[in-house]
Amino acid sequence: MPWKVNNIMNERMRFVVRLQEGERMSDLCREFGISRKTGYKFWKRYHKYGPSGVFDGSKRPLRSPNSTSEAVKTHILTLKRAYPTWGAKKIRATLSVRHPFLHLPALSTIQLLLKKHGLVKRQCQKRIRGAFFQKRWTETKAPNDVWSADFKGKFCLGNGRYCYPLTISDHFSRYLICCEGLENTCIRSARGVFEAAFRKYGLPKVIRTDNGPPFATTGIAGLSSLSAWWLRLGIRIERIEPGHPEQNGRHERMHLTLKQATTRPPGYNFLQQQERFDRFIDEYNNERPHEALNMKRPVDIYVPSSRAYSEQMPDITYPKHDIVKSVTSCGKVHLFGRKHNFQLSYALAGQNVGLREISPGKWLVTFMNLDLGYVDEKIRLLQPIDP
Repeated sequence: MPWKVNNIMNERMRFVVRLQEGERMSDLCREFGISRKTGYKFWKRYHKYGPSGVFDGSKRPLRSPNSTSEAVKTHILTLKRAYPTWGAKKIRATLSVRHPFLHLPALSTIQLLLKKHGLVKRQCQKRIRGAFFQKRWTETKAPNDVWSADFKGKFCLGNGRYCYPLTISDHFSRYLICCEGLENTCIRSARGVFEAAFRKYGLPKVIRTDNGPPFATTGIAGLSSLSAWWLRLGIRIERIEPGHPEQNGRHERMHLTLKQATTRPPGYNFLQQQERFDRFIDEYNNERPHEALNMKRPVDIYVPSSRAYSEQMPDITYPKHDIVKSVTSCGKVHLFGRKHNFQLSYALAGQNVGLREISPGKWLVTFMNLDLGYVDEKIRLLQPIDP
């Protein structure tokens, strides 16, 4: 039974003192509202330990058979220091593979151990976001169904020059195909990175990007010369809504890990920074288990595409009733001679487009299977088709 007072220690001392003065145990227990068992317990403890015996002892068990061994703690802390951005789940999954006979503690125990040694940073409160923009995306059922590509935000190297990392990842397996530090975001530099990726891994079915250069423009159908090249290779294009990077969330989440692991602090020059990117790619693909993959590594799932890349692109074919015209270097199309031309797009310079007369003097302009807009012979002005 509990003691009927606020200051329990003082009341226990009063109880013991009155027992010493000769009062009966039964009467005192009834007065203080405790059982005789409790009264005798503190009376014996007082005789054995003195006044300190009236205080509560430690409830810590004398032995703990399930406590984490020092060897396991060492493995956990060593792995965390080797991979500072890894959490308890990844550490436990990796140790279970490397040391299958090791008795590993629960995730909560690992997290407490990391926190105790100052290896866990306090997480910022998540922002409340509005409803996401709904759009039908290509469903990924296998590797190379969809590749995500983006430029991670620029940052300054140690020598004062800006670095623009171009990243490409497989949407299904989270496999990081490349991370190349470029000096700018021009189309020529980006195309070289994609050519190297296509030669090594083959062609995807879809490439998903944002609406910024060099992936898209404000011109007709948002096409750039880079995205037009993808279409020529038989790759479909998907673009997220402007201002909504969460629609490509898997790739953006990878960017956060990339930033933490390779840019704090950055390398002194492009060569040193690229070495950091290459080490990160190896770790991300071959070492780091992924929660969305049931703690598997991307390398365990990803396989190169069966669609091989060829330098020789196939010719564009249009229906027989279409008139095929070539786009000039300045983005114009000559409908009937040089005096009857209209401006189309610089992005399609050198490409063949099809023109189909749908009514007298009105033509539908098509690039491959993509309808671009309508042009009138008299005003020679392209009227784009709303996406």
